[in-house]
Amino acid sequence: MNVFLMVGRFVRQTADELRKTVTPTGRDLAGWTAGVSVFVLTLMLMVTGMDLGLGGLVLLVFG
Repeated sequence: MNVFLMVGRFVRQTADELRKTVTPTGRDLAGWTAGVSVFVLTLMLMVTGMDLGLGGLVLLVFG
């Protein structure tokens, strides 16, 4: 099959899929942003706690 036809089909299918998407409302966007921020902050706190805890444990054992 011709490469140019394959690229053309890909571009056409991509444009068709983009027409199907729905733009979120401002309220939806704010909710998702808050949810993701809380999730990332929670993970950061967990990793920081594990890092400090395990670091202290290593210093206690090998210190």
